[in-house]
Amino acid sequence: MAWWIWTLIGFFFLLLEFLASTMHSAFFAAGAFLVALLVAVNVAGPLWAQILVFTLFSLATLLLIRPWVVRKLHLSRTVVVDTMIGEQALALGELPPDAFGKAELRGSTWNAHNIGETALARGQRCIVERVEGLTLHVRG
Repeated sequence: MAWWIWTLIGFFFLLLEFLASTMHSAFFAAGAFLVALLVAVNVAGPLWAQILVFTLFSLATLLLIRPWVVRKLHLSRTVVVDTMIGEQALALGELPPDAFGKAELRGSTWNAHNIGETALARGQRCIVERVEGLTLHVRG
């Protein structure tokens, strides 16, 4: 295959990476650019060898370099935009210790789990200790 076709393939994978931003496609782009360079200097060999070099280089860099890049760019870090921990919720019914019920927070009704040692009365304010899915873990 011609060097410019491999270059187009490389730019296609870069475009995919810009759209996805998961650091997967960039390594396939690097493989395509490597093969384009090898074809341009006439050392790439037949098409099967080009595809083999592309595949091996792309997979090797993906498996060996991606974890380091993800760590350096902090791509695996989960950013909490808004947290409800520490806010006050309102118990909507009697809530004995280690029981589930309902609580109101920010104008919405939530499932609530009383993780405190004392019962919560209806209308009592409680503090959100943690949030798991749609359940608030509260304490009086």
